[in-house]
Amino acid sequence: MSRWLPALTGAVVGAAGATLARWLLDAQPPGGADRWTRTNHAGAPVSLLEGPAAGAGLVAGGAASAVAAGQPKVAAAVAVAGGAGLGFGLLDDLTEDLTDRRKGLRGHLSAMAHGTLTTGGAKVLGIGLGSLAASALLPRSGATRLARTADWCATGAFIAVSANFVNLLDLRPGRALKAAAAHVPGLVAAGGPAAGVAGTVVGTAAAVAPGDLAGRDMLGDAGANALGAVLAVGVASAAPPPVRWALLALEAGLTVASEKISFTRVIESTPVLREIDAWGRPDP
Repeated sequence: MSRWLPALTGAVVGAAGATLARWLLDAQPPGGADRWTRTNHAGAPVSLLEGPAAGAGLVAGGAASAVAAGQPKVAAAVAVAGGAGLGFGLLDDLTEDLTDRRKGLRGHLSAMAHGTLTTGGAKVLGIGLGSLAASALLPRSGATRLARTADWCATGAFIAVSANFVNLLDLRPGRALKAAAAHVPGLVAAGGPAAGVAGTVVGTAAAVAPGDLAGRDMLGDAGANALGAVLAVGVASAAPPPVRWALLALEAGLTVASEKISFTRVIESTPVLREIDAWGRPDP
């Protein structure tokens, strides 16, 4: 039973936290429901309230499951990384200037280079600093101070890039949740706090998936950034440095590629990916 305790704790707390947070937000949306309503790819109204609800479930479940695994520092890392993703994602969701054409990581970094801090730029800085703080709480690898410092920076970069990468997938109903679920078998196999993160993802996703798949809700920056950050902390808590570095390189490369290549077009032109992407959505 103790082997499965972190995963079960994460699933229960994640689902309960997301459900309770959504119930409270639906009862009294801060600033009114209109503030949280956007138009999706199909031109239909969609609510961003899923984001903070999912973020609350992910942070609460991930932290609780790490405590259950006997890893309080990992619990703190989940709280810091997930909280940064949630908080700065909310900032971008609610204050983004929709008329600003500076989009994507390159656009925000370019704006900062020219002395302008966009809401997206503030999110990049905030999540980056939060990810480095979370990395500092995780076990270090390396025989020398230089090696440990490199590991700290690489792990922090991995958490930050993962937060952004999952957000890049939140363009169609259920896509980001399915990508996160793909990590679950590996995290469960790793055991400990990683398995707890897997349970948290499953529980939280189960709570928010119906509205997401139906196209009524979306994670937005808040939920997607929190999801990517919590997943990365789970991976980093168990994976050796070479795996973390390889995943960092892969996600960074895909992030750069996304500036030129549409993930949606690639998915829609690949039969297997197109079928997986459509699973669970209502028939058009």
